[in-house]
Amino acid sequence: MAQFSAAQSAPATSAYDDATASDAGEGDVLVPAGYSERLYNHDLAPLRHQTWGAYNIFAFWMSDVHSVGGYVFAGSLFALGLTSWQVLIALLVGIGIVNVLCNLIARPSQMHGVPYPVACRATFGVLGANIPAVIRGLIAVAWYGIQTYLASSALVIVVLKFFPQLMPYADVHRHGFAGLSALGWAGFMTLWVLQALVFWNGMETIKKFIDFAGPAVYVVMFVLAGYMVWRAGWNNIGINLGGVKYHGMEVLPVMVTAISLVVSYFSGPMLNFGDFSRYGRSFRSVKRGNFWGLPVNFLAFSLVTVVTTSATLPVFGQLITDPVETVGRIDQPTAVVLGALTFTIATIGINIVANFVSPAFDFSNVAPRLISWRAGGMLAAVASVFITPWNLFNNPAVIHYTLDVLGSFIGPLYGVLVTDFYLVKRQKIETGDLYTVSPTGAYWYRNGVNYRAVAALLPAALIAVACVLVPHLDNLANFSWFIGAALGAVFYRALAAAR
Repeated sequence: MAQFSAAQSAPATSAYDDATASDAGEGDVLVPAGYSERLYNHDLAPLRHQTWGAYNIFAFWMSDVHSVGGYVFAGSLFALGLTSWQVLIALLVGIGIVNVLCNLIARPSQMHGVPYPVACRATFGVLGANIPAVIRGLIAVAWYGIQTYLASSALVIVVLKFFPQLMPYADVHRHGFAGLSALGWAGFMTLWVLQALVFWNGMETIKKFIDFAGPAVYVVMFVLAGYMVWRAGWNNIGINLGGVKYHGMEVLPVMVTAISLVVSYFSGPMLNFGDFSRYGRSFRSVKRGNFWGLPVNFLAFSLVTVVTTSATLPVFGQLITDPVETVGRIDQPTAVVLGALTFTIATIGINIVANFVSPAFDFSNVAPRLISWRAGGMLAAVASVFITPWNLFNNPAVIHYTLDVLGSFIGPLYGVLVTDFYLVKRQKIETGDLYTVSPTGAYWYRNGVNYRAVAALLPAALIAVACVLVPHLDNLANFSWFIGAALGAVFYRALAAAR
């Protein structure tokens, strides 16, 4: 096993230079003896001090759930045609599964203090780990742009509320470029810069931001729900948004679909959860944070969301599932500003934790000597502008064929990684060997790539893609994550046993 030295205690005469704390860390890092510059920088190094408690993990999930997308998704579960208690059962089962899956994927990163792409080196090889890293990074880039666009829409609503004379500049046909209006560009770039500033200040600032953002959204959500209930009258509130359509045994497949949708919704941040669990001071703290942040938090947020959504029908005469639009309909200017800014902060929160931190580590892993954690994040942010995310979001076919295809790799990746760590390696990883290209290293494999892991990933992903894209298999589309994860696990276990 490779040896370590403390990053800030290595003597100047040793084989290492004195190291400083990493941008992505919160203290000293460990420097593996004999590390390769192809695999190491301070941001990817194992942490010497892991400082996050249960609340920090809880706040991470609050920031991940409390967004415009989370609001719309929670409301959609109650519009499936099930009764309220059936939806709640499906929701609890689904989020309970997510909780267990997050605990499983969190373990290796928390044990060794390493981010997701470094943990992948144990399974895919020290060079082969770039495959899962790049896949997750590309997904994050696309969603980072889309979430920034959604958050900027809230800002535009506020601006137009107080400066209606700017309305012509919100018309893409009169003042537009690349499919976005001039005012839309101003809002998008404002959010882009704000997020970049939070990210650029490092993980400590990100932790403080998400510690604030998640609870802040709860306060506004409860106030908004109370205001809407007061306007509508409690007797006019119902939580079966789409009406009950299913009865008897036909309810079961719809409930199973709802469970699968919950897991799929969280599949992205779940896969790279190691980027955050690495900071957990203990695995017990991570599990406690997951419990409060997933089952408890998601249930409470869903109930508040559906009460607010239900109240829009008697108050505004139509069912509105977009919280930004709901806030925009309120007559009180102060409420509009507070609500829109809060949902903007919420979306910034989810964007940073789910779609900024991930590609920062992922792209840094590709070329650690050239790409730092900060450089990797900014690379993703710049790329998110050039893909014109508003065009992606406004074109369901493009999202379907681009993001769904990439997303079909998430399940198989999860299945391969978890199977390797728990069933093949029996939870034993030589941390130092994650940073060496020596042929004697435990994770060098052949040419630095574990081809068995790749051979398990590709067919499982192709089958998952087929479930999403082939019309005759569209009934399986909602279950593509489970199908891909199961196949990835089975294929890899069989190939690993054949050695």
